Amino acid sequence: MTEPEKNLRDYNANTPADDVIHFVVPSDCAGLRLDQALAKLLPEYSRSRLQEWVAQQQVLLEGAPALSKAKVWGGEKLEVLPQMHPAEQPYLAEDIPLDIVYEDDTLLVINKPVGLVVHPGSGNWQGTLLNALLHHAPQLAEVPRAGIVHRLDKDTSGLLVVAKTLVAQTHLVRQLQARSVKREYIALVHGELRHGGYVDEPIGRHPSQRVKMAVIETGKPALTHYKIEAAFPSCTLLRCSLETGRTHQIRVHLTYLKHPLVGDSVYRSGAQKCVMELRDLLTQFPR
Repeated sequence: MTEPEKNLRDYNANTPADDVIHFVVPSDCAGLRLDQALAKLLPEYSRSRLQEWVAQQQVLLEGAPALSKAKVWGGEKLEVLPQMHPAEQPYLAEDIPLDIVYEDDTLLVINKPVGLVVHPGSGNWQGTLLNALLHHAPQLAEVPRAGIVHRLDKDTSGLLVVAKTLVAQTHLVRQLQARSVKREYIALVHGELRHGGYVDEPIGRHPSQRVKMAVIETGKPALTHYKIEAAFPSCTLLRCSLETGRTHQIRVHLTYLKHPLVGDSVYRSGAQKCVMELRDLLTQFPR
């Protein structure tokens, strides 16, 4: 094993974010720009993250802050200080109970309840899942968005995967982008559907009701697949899967089919009563 290979393999992906990564540029990176060499040598980090570290002078070439466009020729000593910028985590840790389904050194799976906002934002700067995560695992302050890689609407319950390290987050984001991760959703809708199908319609901000999304020609591409899980006298239980991740996608697409979600006060107009059997299903359904 050559010295560069040894140095790189000695670096464990679970190393705390404030540890310095030391290695010598191997000869097969000769002639590459520094950012290209870093992307090749540290594939566990995104290219944008590596470029950010270079810009923040967290990458040293022969002991001095490096430039992305600088070329390497092999044999140079590199130091990478993968530290988060303090401004990236201004949120407070809060002792909010979490329903933890699974946890190890790199991953955390949370069963998010209805009513819990995932990420702080306008009108919800505290009391969110992110605030709870910072209390449960303080080291998440070193990971962008406290390790959150995907979201669920406030009024949606379900499993959320959280990355506990920057390396794990990078891999999860790449898997989501490559659609190699399968996510399914259970939806109870008004009306009787006779067969499954899909909705391939663009989604964008509603032209007049800004709190809503809608199927509009100028929207972003959105594709939802659905199949029937169970049928009831006035409602249908569906299993949905997404090929895109637009805001309110399932709610918008099923409303577009004129089968809005039961209990959806935003997209369902008028009042319809559920039979007692469906009320029992809603209250007893495992979340």
